[in-house]
Amino acid sequence: MSLTRRRFMALVASIAMPGAAGAVNREVWRGRAFGGDVSLDLTGPRDRVAADLVRLTARMREIEARFTLYEDDGPLVRLNRIGKGPLHGDLRRVMEVSRRVHVATNGVFDPTVQSLWRALAEGRGADLFGVGLDRVRMTDTEITLADGQALTFNGIAQGYAADALLAMLSGWGYSTALVDMGEQAALGGPFRLGLVDPAVGRIGQVTLTGQAAATSSPAAMTIGGRAHILHPKGGRAIWSTVTVIAASATLADAASTAFCLMERDAIRQAKEALGLSDVLLVEKNGDLSRL
Repeated sequence: MSLTRRRFMALVASIAMPGAAGAVNREVWRGRAFGGDVSLDLTGPRDRVAADLVRLTARMREIEARFTLYEDDGPLVRLNRIGKGPLHGDLRRVMEVSRRVHVATNGVFDPTVQSLWRALAEGRGADLFGVGLDRVRMTDTEITLADGQALTFNGIAQGYAADALLAMLSGWGYSTALVDMGEQAALGGPFRLGLVDPAVGRIGQVTLTGQAAATSSPAAMTIGGRAHILHPKGGRAIWSTVTVIAASATLADAASTAFCLMERDAIRQAKEALGLSDVLLVEKNGDLSRL
């Protein structure tokens, strides 16, 4: 596996407190999560900001633990090994968005591509036997995989984490926040964010106000000599970088992942079906266009 960019994730949030400057405190936490450096930066009432930071980091760790593929005793690893497991709330919500995007993209977004990852990591040819999100079964309490299947939520979990932390901040009364877990979700704004392509560098910017953005670049990481965003039917990436603006980071994350593998007309149709705000496409020669 080859990683060609250093990932950094950050959260910055504040509570508006007119006339109470003396009661305001700033707390910063730095660590690692989801395979990258993380910074959580809160400004708010002195008597609660530290406690809020503890609760945010705990929730971030909880989501990471539920979707990681790097812990042998993690719930997703156990599900992939056994083929059946409990359907906790986080997994249900991620699966619901995954299925919605799966349908809108005609199957291009498909978390069952983990079986392809395994084959490539082991030096084997692409094996499509286990691919097919439509074969995953869910009840109110349980999820069951078909024979040969395995799930990865690397194309959606960071967006889900960003939404979860933003919802907590909003519920606590924070008026302005930008959560960047690799995908960005904004409370208030405007926030101006630079767009970067791994091949050509900075290509532009987007402005978020109460929205979310996700950017996917297939060439940012390779496995077995192939881009890390895998097509469930064996196709190759078409775009160098795709950025999606949507109402949620979960949706933007999943859509940007799939759109890297799709033709322009198919992306336009999926954009309408999913109610996305904006899609920016960077061709391999660096040309930028938007839908």
